[in-house]
Amino acid sequence: MRMFGRLAIAGVVSLGFAKPVGADASRCIDVHFTPSDSLQIVVWLEDAQGHFIDTLFITQQTGSFGLGNRPGRFDFNSGPLWPYGRRLNTFPVWAHRNGQSFPSVLFQNDTSQDPSYCLTLAPDDPAYNACGENQLSHSFGNSSHEMHYCRPLATTDPGWDTMTCATQAFTDKGIFSTDPSMTTGYPPRTDVIASAPDSPSVAMYKSLNPYDAVSQPTPIGGTLTTTPYPVPAGLANGDYVMFVEVSKEQDFNDTYSANAYPSPPEIAYGNYGVAYRGQPSVVYQVPFSIGSASTLAETQAYSGYGDPNGADGTIRSPDQTITTDKPASGASRLQLVADGSDMYRVRVEVGENSAADLPGQPASFAASDVTSSGMTMSFVAPGIGMPAAKVAGYEIRVRANDAMTADNFEDSTMVTATVSPEAPGALQSFDLTGLLPLTDYWVGILAYDGCHNDGDLAIVHVTTADRASGEVDACFVATAAYGSLLANDVELLRHFRDAWLETSVIGELGVEAYYTFGPAIAGVIGESDLLRATARDLLRPLVRIVRRLAF
Repeated sequence: MRMFGRLAIAGVVSLGFAKPVGADASRCIDVHFTPSDSLQIVVWLEDAQGHFIDTLFITQQTGSFGLGNRPGRFDFNSGPLWPYGRRLNTFPVWAHRNGQSFPSVLFQNDTSQDPSYCLTLAPDDPAYNACGENQLSHSFGNSSHEMHYCRPLATTDPGWDTMTCATQAFTDKGIFSTDPSMTTGYPPRTDVIASAPDSPSVAMYKSLNPYDAVSQPTPIGGTLTTTPYPVPAGLANGDYVMFVEVSKEQDFNDTYSANAYPSPPEIAYGNYGVAYRGQPSVVYQVPFSIGSASTLAETQAYSGYGDPNGADGTIRSPDQTITTDKPASGASRLQLVADGSDMYRVRVEVGENSAADLPGQPASFAASDVTSSGMTMSFVAPGIGMPAAKVAGYEIRVRANDAMTADNFEDSTMVTATVSPEAPGALQSFDLTGLLPLTDYWVGILAYDGCHNDGDLAIVHVTTADRASGEVDACFVATAAYGSLLANDVELLRHFRDAWLETSVIGELGVEAYYTFGPAIAGVIGESDLLRATARDLLRPLVRIVRRLAF
């Protein structure tokens, strides 16, 4: 089974994409825009009659990690890497126009098999909190290790808004609805390897998702971003429209405020997270042509916005409810870019794709500063042709416990979109973080040109280090006693803490005391084999009790 930690890499300037099947080597479409921070973005192509053709790019949270099709009601609160709540309002226009249909993913214990049923219940209805789609906490038997999202946090928790997970989380990965009317245009997540607590549906998630190859992490705000797209064979010359739909949580204004779209009422764990539903998605449209000559088209203005609750795919006309005069908000989520006398928010260029010279292979690819949770990767920048020109970008992927090859590179986990390219021969580097200790990782990198013609792949195999003696995490004493946060008993105890202790006043007090005194105790235990053995003996009865509760 492959296991992945959380991965991070800096320096995004342009985005890599899988080539369409049967791409025509003579033409290429480039879409340019400069995002503000923390956006969800999707780019797609339609013909002039409104027929959907292809998705060029989608941010990874929706394209790979199931943001639009995961368990939980859509108006659940939000927080750092929040695990639950299908965000139907992320890209409602795209989701209703892309021609795809996926079964909705529900919590495994949602006996109604219908999320709309939960939304119809009044808070004083006895069935309200028993309805699975209203719950943030789920049984051990329905929850497996979480390798991407974090457990829900209260805003008073120390880890709030850090975009990291203090401890290993367990989540319900869901089950497909059996109601044929319960479908959605959003794909399920692709990163889960099914395990015993998961439903049979989980094994199907990756095979059903067609967007993993064009999914990329959110571009860094303020950075000019380019999406290259080789023209597919058979795409006729003529008129087309490029669409960019952009969403942002908590983009509030007077119309779309936390009071107007509040947290769901009377939800258990209602103090966890914050209301997120601000202004709806905004849509930019650029009509352009594909022909024998190179063309350029652009727009400065948004063309409309999506349904605030994601109920339909209608583009609503611009009006006074959408902010237009505040940077990074509403219609200005994509920045206004100056290019000489031209100004644009989205630009579409159609040009030649000669592919006469392919990028070289990144040289001297190697790892350094390898720790139990991360490493630094470096390489010498390749070039294109002679004299060597700078490449357009890099595609970087990682694979754990399973050797990477050229054949499975596209199936491996995307680390980031690109590293900022430098002149040929320059030494470049990036960091991988959030890895697991004593784990084999294969890291692959290739360079591509301005129309995503790829060079040769370079691959490095690295094994992360063991945890340092006495190194502990937020489950201090148990981790020190067992020597690794991956020990099964440590994970079980942590799960018990998250799912049981923190749901009662007494349990919360116990956890707070544990966090106050635990690190000092763990530091002593971690350095002594005798004390570690003693701690394991003392924890053994508690482990037996927790196992009975869990199974």
